Amino acid sequence: MNKIWNLPKIDLLPFSEIDEKRPVLLVTSSPAWNAVKPNLHLNIAAQIEPTEATTEHWDGIVTRHPSHAQVVYAVGGGLTADAAKYIAVKLNLPLVVLPTALSVDAFLTAASGIRRDGCVYYIETKPPENLILDLAVISAAPASLRAAGITDVLSIATGSWDWRFAHERGKNPQGMQFISWVYENAQSILRGVLDCAEAAGRGDKDGLKTLFDCLAMEVQLCNQVGHARPEEGSEHYFAYSAENLMGHGLTHGDLVGPGIMILSKLQEQAAGPLEAALKACHIPLGQIPPGIVEETLRGLPAYCRKHNLAYGLAHEMEAK
Repeated sequence: MNKIWNLPKIDLLPFSEIDEKRPVLLVTSSPAWNAVKPNLHLNIAAQIEPTEATTEHWDGIVTRHPSHAQVVYAVGGGLTADAAKYIAVKLNLPLVVLPTALSVDAFLTAASGIRRDGCVYYIETKPPENLILDLAVISAAPASLRAAGITDVLSIATGSWDWRFAHERGKNPQGMQFISWVYENAQSILRGVLDCAEAAGRGDKDGLKTLFDCLAMEVQLCNQVGHARPEEGSEHYFAYSAENLMGHGLTHGDLVGPGIMILSKLQEQAAGPLEAALKACHIPLGQIPPGIVEETLRGLPAYCRKHNLAYGLAHEMEAK
């Protein structure tokens, strides 16, 4: 590792107080934009709406929408943020992200998730230069999205379990060695998000701010060690594989949430507090059909090997 990425500069500010004079390339989705546009006054040079998480799609929409923009704004959720990071790098423009729900941690990271060959891969892009957090907007978001990013912190329970499991079997490669103090810091962040889940789920602004803090600390902890092992493991692999079998349609939280529950039980962890937090944040746990769950679990070891995913319980489930 020869680079440690930073978090964006974060401003807690009502969207109505944004004073942006530069021409803007707006990357958004129709539902998100319709929810906030009455209070956002931007000088929009071009507006694009990504619908796929592939570099081919992102390259295509940029080509079709040339503009004289001087800054990229991302307004919306995870796909919007990932596409905007890629586009801002490609156009060598600064990026400002305005999340309309705390649905993922992608607003804070220096990578963009893309779908390729039936899996999710992360390509280095950059963190936004600026993130503007309007807690009133977040509080008013649909309940199933408002705090769905809790899954990217609750996954510490199963992801860090996998990290230690791989360490005990000598399966962590160079650069991903198990570090006890990092593991313990991750557990502290997990406790923080368990404590705030009920408040965040009901739209309480203090609870949402704590959830955001936990997301930011999870991201920066991973930045410091140069990988995501403290928070990503078999629960995410389950989500990626299930999505590949089902096709697109479910949100990140709707896929990772069930993955956390299923894998925590297979890891023989106490799943009750995780389930309570997921339910408090309105994460549906029954959206994946039982047949898909069974097929995903049966094929998960082969899926992990095919895509060279970091070692975890999923790799050994054939023996379970």
